[in-house]
Amino acid sequence: MKALLAQIEPEADSARNSERVCALIEEHADCDLAIFPELFLCGYSTDSLESRALALGGRQLTSIAESCQRCRTAAVVGFSEAIDRENGIFGNSAACFDSDGSLAGVYRKTHLFGPAENAGFRQGDELEVLMLAGTAVGPLICFDVEFPEPARKLAESGAELLITIASNMDPYSEDHFVASRARALDNRRHHLYVNRTGDEAGHHFVGRSRAIAPDGSVIEELGDGEGVITVEIDPAREQTAEIVDYLRHVRTDLHVSVQEASNEGES
Repeated sequence: MKALLAQIEPEADSARNSERVCALIEEHADCDLAIFPELFLCGYSTDSLESRALALGGRQLTSIAESCQRCRTAAVVGFSEAIDRENGIFGNSAACFDSDGSLAGVYRKTHLFGPAENAGFRQGDELEVLMLAGTAVGPLICFDVEFPEPARKLAESGAELLITIASNMDPYSEDHFVASRARALDNRRHHLYVNRTGDEAGHHFVGRSRAIAPDGSVIEELGDGEGVITVEIDPAREQTAEIVDYLRHVRTDLHVSVQEASNEGES
């Protein structure tokens, strides 16, 4: 699989952002999969979601689907989703298109970060394993990656490749550097992590998108400015005997014994 990691900064116009996604897919038509940051189409701000959020089937997402179909490239793109605009229900979502242009699924962020996200979005209530470019993919969004459990559940459910799209900002760059590598190592899966760059809503976004091997090593990484990289990976490759497959060794039958504090010495 050849994957495009697009570390780019969104504009205030979702139509322009959609055009840029399409242009990059078409410029890298030899890629099997293209990945774009969290909330890229609409920006990170949660202000005025009633007017800025996108509905499935709208022109911006349809254009991306058409580019995927033309180029035979799957794509994962972050956007603010109008789940129920009339009742003010919005999602921090990832549209996942397969290489035939079909919408394989929409993953909604299950771990919202901070007051603004929690006030603006409804958290998702399920993880998803989706088939993209012939590979079982487990998508995550930003804060999700800081918890071991979501990635582990995805791997246990058959995900061959982990993908995280992010809008990670100062001062949390090192948190994601460690977490993104740990999730690959924990589950012995390739992990493609794509973060945005630039400034918005009082935040400075730190970039450092990376492709990570199943042993936790960084295959390739960008800096803090805009840029794209392409990487060749083989998610379906069998693990070598030298690599411990933690999924096969983890025990699920263990219980925790908690000893109560002693009252000895109390008067």
